Amino acid sequence: MMKTLLYLAASSLVVAFAFWAYNVNYTTQEAVRRVADLHRAIAAERAAISMLNAEWAYLNRPERLRVLAEEFFPELGLMPMTSEHFGDPAMVAYPIPEDPLPPDGILDIVAEDDLP
Repeated sequence: MMKTLLYLAASSLVVAFAFWAYNVNYTTQEAVRRVADLHRAIAAERAAISMLNAEWAYLNRPERLRVLAEEFFPELGLMPMTSEHFGDPAMVAYPIPEDPLPPDGILDIVAEDDLP
């Protein structure tokens, strides 16, 4: 009787582990499929971005924009840009940096703390 119960328990464990292994196998296969799908989607998005960048560069050609600016001048009032529209770098007022050293006394305190 004890042997039969032991065989029954061992058989049950084998069936339980087989079911667990089966479940893990299919879960893993599904995860691998999802990763492959994501890789394909990422590749498609990168291709679309590359195509859109090329289209953007094509649409922003200076000669095309110049023609459009002239064509829609009455509505937009866009003027063609020339070198006269740019300023000289010397005209830019750069801020003068504050004194980079700390206030008096701070260096003395740090120096005194470092003394043995």
